[in-house]
Amino acid sequence: MKSIFEEMGGTYRQVSDYLIPNLVPSDAGNYRIGKYGRMRRSYLKEHRKILYNNYVLEGTLFKHLSEIDQACNERMENIVSAMAKQEGVTEALKAANQIEWVCHMNSIRNRAEEIILTELVYA
Repeated sequence: MKSIFEEMGGTYRQVSDYLIPNLVPSDAGNYRIGKYGRMRRSYLKEHRKILYNNYVLEGTLFKHLSEIDQACNERMENIVSAMAKQEGVTEALKAANQIEWVCHMNSIRNRAEEIILTELVYA
């Protein structure tokens, strides 16, 4: 008599006295996961365990993390450029006073990252 797993086309391999199912993850795509994708994975593992398990079981975890990472990077570029324009941080300031320009840009990047983490990573 075949098991339900075998009826669905699954196979087993024998290790010692045990039959172990040959499981292959369906999420075998080549996804690039950066800083924000890794942060999202840590957040899901720690605070949203059921959602994390659903992504793993559906085989869509890496796709989701890759999409989050890409969205965060695009949003970061947009926010930083908009804030820099709004606050008057230009190449002219960079040429005139590099230290002041670096201070302003670091401040802008930190604020933009807080926005991104709140909106996309920890949502």
